Amino acid sequence: MASYSLSVCAEMVFLDLPFVERVKRIHQLGFGVEIWGWANKDIDALAATGARFTSMTGYLSGNLTDDAEIAQLLHSAEASLAVAERLNCPGLNLHGTGLNDKGLPVKPVEVVTGAMWLKAAETLRQVAKLGEAAGRVFTLENLNLPVDHPGTPFALAADTLALVEAVNSPALKMNLDLYHAQIGEGNLIELLRRAGSAIGEIQVADVPGRQQPGTGEINYRAIARTLNDMGYQGTVAMEGWASGDSTAALEQFRDHFTL
Repeated sequence: MASYSLSVCAEMVFLDLPFVERVKRIHQLGFGVEIWGWANKDIDALAATGARFTSMTGYLSGNLTDDAEIAQLLHSAEASLAVAERLNCPGLNLHGTGLNDKGLPVKPVEVVTGAMWLKAAETLRQVAKLGEAAGRVFTLENLNLPVDHPGTPFALAADTLALVEAVNSPALKMNLDLYHAQIGEGNLIELLRRAGSAIGEIQVADVPGRQQPGTGEINYRAIARTLNDMGYQGTVAMEGWASGDSTAALEQFRDHFTL
């Protein structure tokens, strides 16, 4: 029996169903559920599904480095915590900057300066204090620059790990997305071992195509063994598209992480 639990991002599977029905279907198949932004969703209807929510986006707008944007991020992080309480969702996800509806940075950054690093760490300390007070964990997700998120600061897993370790709070962890890490950095098993206790969540999809494990080049069976050997007890979430039938894709995901 693996030490971790499995979850699925409802934004990317069962696309023919209304969103609440997607959540119900994922729950019926025995997975936890993850969602992105909550502002356009019926929170009461989601709560009524009985699903086990594991992660949601933890802000609506803003970034980590600009004063006016920091204020937006902190304000919307507080609002997100209130929604997380309604959904009994323990994890709230952040990115290195605000993203638009195409996943691109609202304010692209070509060069990340030392001053920006210091400002980002201080902002994340404030976010962590919000999480500590609410008894919930914010996670900082790595993103890939070449394919999906060019111009995003603090995008690499090495960057998110450095910031999480600098803040050193139980309420701020990494959301280590192995799809993004494979494109941006590779060497995934050593990355997992290096990150260790800084990991709050693992997200997965295969490369290329961002579809379920088993459709591309990543050896997710070896990843599963590594996580189990590490004693990782958090969530492994499929944040990827189904290559065909969504139910079959989720079963393939489950198979690759069943020991």
